[in-house]
Amino acid sequence: QHPELGFHEVRTAARLARELRDAGFQVTEKVGGTGVVGLYRNGPGPVVMIRTELDALPMQEKTGLPYASQATASYAGHETPVAHSCGHDIHMAAWVGVARTLVEMKTRWSGTLMFVAQPSEEDDSGADAMLKDGLFQRFAKPDFALALHTGPFAYGMVGYRAGPIMSAEDTLTVRFIGRGGHGSSPHATIDPILMASRFVVDVQGVVSREKDPKAFGVVTIGAVDAGSAGNIIPDSATLRGTIRSYDDSVRGPLLAGVRRTAMAEAAMSGAPAPDIEIRHDADPVVNDAALAERLGGVFRAAFGPMAIVMDPAPASEDFGRYAREGVKTHYFFIGVYEPKRFFDSLRSGEPLPSNHSPLFAPVPEPTIKTGVTAMALAALELLTPAPSER
Repeated sequence: QHPELGFHEVRTAARLARELRDAGFQVTEKVGGTGVVGLYRNGPGPVVMIRTELDALPMQEKTGLPYASQATASYAGHETPVAHSCGHDIHMAAWVGVARTLVEMKTRWSGTLMFVAQPSEEDDSGADAMLKDGLFQRFAKPDFALALHTGPFAYGMVGYRAGPIMSAEDTLTVRFIGRGGHGSSPHATIDPILMASRFVVDVQGVVSREKDPKAFGVVTIGAVDAGSAGNIIPDSATLRGTIRSYDDSVRGPLLAGVRRTAMAEAAMSGAPAPDIEIRHDADPVVNDAALAERLGGVFRAAFGPMAIVMDPAPASEDFGRYAREGVKTHYFFIGVYEPKRFFDSLRSGEPLPSNHSPLFAPVPEPTIKTGVTAMALAALELLTPAPSER
């Protein structure tokens, strides 16, 4: 009911900090802006980091639930509704449950818990902000880092895999520069809308013809900004889009092809070279193979056939930033919907509302219990058995 946007999660961070303190953690706030770090030392052994996100999305919730968000906030200069439509509220609740559970079971394990509540995951900047603020130098560099995410499948299900599980993200901005004029006299202009339109179509040839068709890669143009009236040819047109891939062997050709296509469109129109900006926002999330096999055995033992080896998700997030620091990471998914509803949707082919939908509505209690169980068992697998258990 109280979602907050990235780097503005003041109330949210304070609540999670209080929960960790109540559980017995040593807590530091305002790490990387609004981030929270909690340490619980319980003898010698590995350091296991468990991360949750704090932030919400600038969108309206339309679930009709009695606890649906009514919050608003300023975003990009405009007042906007705010909602936890990506499931971060579920992640935080499970994170608190895992902290309580592991402390209650402290006679069963030895090592250090490092609970991290990260700001601003949605714009892929929170992990970097915490690392730049000395996350691994001020506190501890974990031996393992774990995170979970909700998905539109049945609660009680856990999805895991070795290797890539989330894609790399690059944000694209192309500004085509033309020569404006009257719509009735296009011969006296250089039409940037024509260049932009050709680019939107032609860039798909990079995807379909310049990468292995078996390899995942997407170039999507999601915003076009050009012109003011139907009888005016503007002097520029700006496109914004996203480029997704799982590995550099695909990412490299996509980036090169996008640049080459934009330059070619301008050259065909006799226009100046366009302004092209490609910003790398997130690395792919790649699960350590040995760790995935180890934790997969834990999930299969606990959840039976409801533990599945899943396909990679095409969306992106910044958890991969921690792996770049040399930490072994594992990222997995949990379902949120009633099993009957989920399996009925598979039979009918009618998809359920997914993350970032205004209708995304996890069933709270069983979803949170699944998250707590899966994450607590994963952490226990990695922590050294307590001396009395050896």
